[in-house]
Amino acid sequence: MISHLLLQQYWWIIVSLLASLLVFLMFVQGGQSLIFTLPQKEFQKTLIVNAMGRKWEFTFTTLVTFGGAFFASFPLFYSTSFGGAYWVWIAILFSFTIQAVAYEFRSKPGNIFGKKTFDIFLFLNGSLGPFLIGIAVATFFTGAMFSLNLQHQVKWATRWYGLEALFNIRNLALGFAVLFLARVNGLLYIINTIDDESLLTRSVKRLIINSVLFLVFFLFFVVTLLISKGFAADPLTGIVTTEQFKYLHNFLAMPIVSIMFLTGVLNVLFGIGVTIFKGSSRGIWFAGPGTILTVFTLFLIAGFNGTSFYPSLYDLQSSLTIINASSSLFTLKTMMYVSFILPIVIAYIWYAWRAINNTKITEEEMKSDGHKY
Repeated sequence: MISHLLLQQYWWIIVSLLASLLVFLMFVQGGQSLIFTLPQKEFQKTLIVNAMGRKWEFTFTTLVTFGGAFFASFPLFYSTSFGGAYWVWIAILFSFTIQAVAYEFRSKPGNIFGKKTFDIFLFLNGSLGPFLIGIAVATFFTGAMFSLNLQHQVKWATRWYGLEALFNIRNLALGFAVLFLARVNGLLYIINTIDDESLLTRSVKRLIINSVLFLVFFLFFVVTLLISKGFAADPLTGIVTTEQFKYLHNFLAMPIVSIMFLTGVLNVLFGIGVTIFKGSSRGIWFAGPGTILTVFTLFLIAGFNGTSFYPSLYDLQSSLTIINASSSLFTLKTMMYVSFILPIVIAYIWYAWRAINNTKITEEEMKSDGHKY
């Protein structure tokens, strides 16, 4: 018989996998954030927008799937975070809404607002989306200002309702790390997908700058994570306490996760290096899986090994774990059977990705293609 704990762990793995896929697919946002600085000519901007436009629905669908899976499997987190830190989530959802509007209407006949308006929408989504998602994820490690009563009603301890996370340097570090990682992956995707020598040369130069910035913020976050206090939850009593070096202890207690984390980081670095120093156009095929592995393992150490994945700084015992925040045994078991279709969905995404990317995007294609963003 499948235990409730096993299902809770299973669903945390699924949520972690979806989160890691989402962060990788935000290369779309990273590419969008470059549309005012990377291209020198208007047709180059069109090339970038269309390269990203052919993938934006993958990102949007993964975001919705991630949110739905999180809500169904750990509803107490969903109600606590959305019920308290709602300004952050509203900003995230707003940025993705204007992205959909921009791709839908940017090149439509009779566009009374002009392309530049929708380009600004794409830039805002590309900049704010990854940054704010990074901020939100950082609170899994740094905590949030909430408390829960016996009926699980949330009370937020500040009038900022989530925006106070912007004043924590570690949160900002992860926010900027996710933003610059999205830009790095966006540049690698542009190099892999677009056939324009001038644009590719500029992309490599931008890749160097954004890679350095990503590494600075990412290393700061990881180092402070390993040496900081974490939030440990007793598996028997559920009592939450602070523990020095908690996340370092999690890595040491789960050596497979540690190996996956290091492999992911090295893959990202190799993808960047082979592009800059070898002139390869296939860096995204190393950095992409590396991004997925790295984010996946960070989520694992946030929720496994007796750890609170959403700690409360205001009332420590209100902190959420995969045990006290999950759905019922029946719900998780029913959802588990539904989740078996996930490999089919991933296979379809892979097939569609390959079909779309059979040939590189060129200026001639943009001039002759009947549909473009």
